[in-house]
Amino acid sequence: MQTHNLIQGSQQWHEFRSKHFGASEAAAMLGLSKQLSRNDLLLYKKTGKYKEYSDWVQKNILDYGHEVENSARLITESVLSTDLFPVTCSSGKLSASCDGLTFDGEIAWEHKQWNEELAEYVRRNNSAPDTHMPQCQQILLVTRAIKLIFTVSDGTDNKRVSCDIHPSTEWFERIQAGWDQFESDLKNYEHKEFAEKPEPAAIMQLPALSIQIKGEVIVSNLPQFKAAAETFIAEINTDLQTDEDFVNAEATVKFCDETEKKLESAKAAAIGQTASIDELMRTIDFIKESIRSKRLTLEKLVKTQKESIKTKIIDDAYKLCAEHQSNIAAEFPRLNFAALANLSRQSFETACKNKRTLASLHNAVDTEVAAIKIKLDELARVLRKNLTHLPEDLSLFRDLQSIITKPEDDFKLLVESRLSEQKRKEEEVAKRVAEELKAAEERGRAQAEAAAERERIARENEEKLAIEAKESEARKLEQEAKAKESMEAHRAEVQKREEDRTKADERHRINILETVCQSFKDAGFNHQESERIVTAIKSGDIPHVTINF
Repeated sequence: MQTHNLIQGSQQWHEFRSKHFGASEAAAMLGLSKQLSRNDLLLYKKTGKYKEYSDWVQKNILDYGHEVENSARLITESVLSTDLFPVTCSSGKLSASCDGLTFDGEIAWEHKQWNEELAEYVRRNNSAPDTHMPQCQQILLVTRAIKLIFTVSDGTDNKRVSCDIHPSTEWFERIQAGWDQFESDLKNYEHKEFAEKPEPAAIMQLPALSIQIKGEVIVSNLPQFKAAAETFIAEINTDLQTDEDFVNAEATVKFCDETEKKLESAKAAAIGQTASIDELMRTIDFIKESIRSKRLTLEKLVKTQKESIKTKIIDDAYKLCAEHQSNIAAEFPRLNFAALANLSRQSFETACKNKRTLASLHNAVDTEVAAIKIKLDELARVLRKNLTHLPEDLSLFRDLQSIITKPEDDFKLLVESRLSEQKRKEEEVAKRVAEELKAAEERGRAQAEAAAERERIARENEEKLAIEAKESEARKLEQEAKAKESMEAHRAEVQKREEDRTKADERHRINILETVCQSFKDAGFNHQESERIVTAIKSGDIPHVTINF
């Protein structure tokens, strides 16, 4: 904060106010002031009419309460038990003229002269109304005081109400954004000249219609009245562009309506004097219908043209806001900025209600344009801040459109919550996968061990089978050997028995033969003859004779 030693009303003070955005101007800048429109403030700042504007401030804001301010300050100082010093200060382009500031700069004081409506508001709400809150908050913004005492009084304790105003981040942002937009509008400002609310021009009066009849028209200025009426109707302006045109048109409509009624009265008076004066009646009806037709046309034209002008003003304003919205939207391709902004013509229609002049229409619409641009810029700032908290992968934020406008802290918490939840799920999945891998490894190890065991058993079985085979083979060989040996022994035994039998048979044969030979010997044959006979019998040489052994 920088302080400035300035005397109110001096040239240096005027120059300072022209180069800074003052706290007392903040309400007008936001379109909240009842005394000064935003467009007028732009005009004063743009055209260099700061002296004229400063004189207005001096008269309406400063001088108005200066007489009782000193007395009120003394009362407030006694309540605070500390001194309050009037000071003009600035922070960048923002400035504030404090009615009082404590030496340590922690408490600011703002005084307004007694106003029953304002005092009642402070009593009822323990706060300042929106028409005064921007000034209080800008003083707090510039001075960085921890609070501002807002006092409404007449310099006495009898009529004195106060409330404490504390710094509001929301108001700070609104004021700063408002001045940023005001500065932008100031660079592009083009003054539209509007006359003060005009009075209707004098309307050509028609002559008083005079008719006297008695069975026939005796005296009448109807031809002259008709000529004047036709001239009057022809000269009515139907090209309505300015406030003056509309005021004149509305006055003409009123005059035509009155004239119609006068003609009807004249007609009724004439009819009262006679029952049939056809030409007179038709002339009066013609004039009356001509004036009525023009009145209705003009009435409709006033309404239509006013609506047309209002519509064009709103259309132009809406287009400006739409262009501003479009420029911002290009920065956020992943979002539907238009849907978030929800730009509507209705806000302009509302702003235009009860505005009777072009100047008031333009001011209301221009102020609304500024407010909408501020809103769009603020929305963009919110989006920029919130987008910085998002990760590259937006798969967790498919509802981004509906959550992106949350307050930054809430949005950050939401993002962190979702990321933490996702991390927890991923860790759970990783843990589960690790556990499954470990289980798989254990299963694999168990399977490997089982396979190894099976292989060992198989190997052992194979070895056992091999041993058994060898043993079987050995047994087989042994058995075969034993069998062979047994067979050989058997064969030897059989052979021996055969040999023994053969020998026995031979001996038996020999014994038989010897017996036979002996028989032949006994029969008288000699030994040789006996042997020859026996040999012959054996060889079958002697038919029908055999030797049974």
